[in-house]
Amino acid sequence: MSGPHQHAEPPSAAPCRDGVTDLVRWAAFSVVLVPVVLLYYGTSFAGTAGTALGLAAVTCACRLLMRRSERVAGRAAGPEHRAPGGPRHRAGAPVHRPGRRPGENTPVD
Repeated sequence: MSGPHQHAEPPSAAPCRDGVTDLVRWAAFSVVLVPVVLLYYGTSFAGTAGTALGLAAVTCACRLLMRRSERVAGRAAGPEHRAPGGPRHRAGAPVHRPGRRPGENTPVD
């Protein structure tokens, strides 16, 4: 023990990992790996550089969109988010469909 008030963590405890972070790491790996493979198979340097820039741009855009969707989802789960109210959004309101209904305004024999 290193001190009287410090708790030792078990050595097998892995840090909590974010799924988005893992996804971005794999994307960054592919941004590096794909150009290397393209160069190996004889693609021009300009084509490889363009591919790398395109992959990097798509990776950054996806990362921004995923972070934004996480923030929006986190806000929607909060207590201030309620189902929409008003007369058009009542739970269990009957569905009105146009057309004739049997039993209504039918001729009597």
